[in-house]
Amino acid sequence: MSGTGAALRGHHTALREGLSELRARRDELSGRIRAEEAERHRLQARIVTLSRRLSDTSESLAGLRSARAHIDRTIAEIDTASGQILDNSQTLLDVLKEEMGDLGKAIEP
Repeated sequence: MSGTGAALRGHHTALREGLSELRARRDELSGRIRAEEAERHRLQARIVTLSRRLSDTSESLAGLRSARAHIDRTIAEIDTASGQILDNSQTLLDVLKEEMGDLGKAIEP
């Protein structure tokens, strides 16, 4: 029976060592899990911050694009109007020249 008792003690010691190794591995994994969870939390907080910034930037960009489009329309309208003014001025000048020529003919003896 002493042989059996020694064998049982040996198995019991091996079992305790195995459990000790498993507990150490579990503790290591628990530490890694806590670190990964902390990193995940930091990343989620960063995503929230970046999402807000992206939303704010998109809103600002939309306003800037709208302002630029308004200025583009104003420039186009002014270009069109100045072209029409130039055409009308040229027509008026041509008419005045013609009238002056007619006046000159009427004044000549």
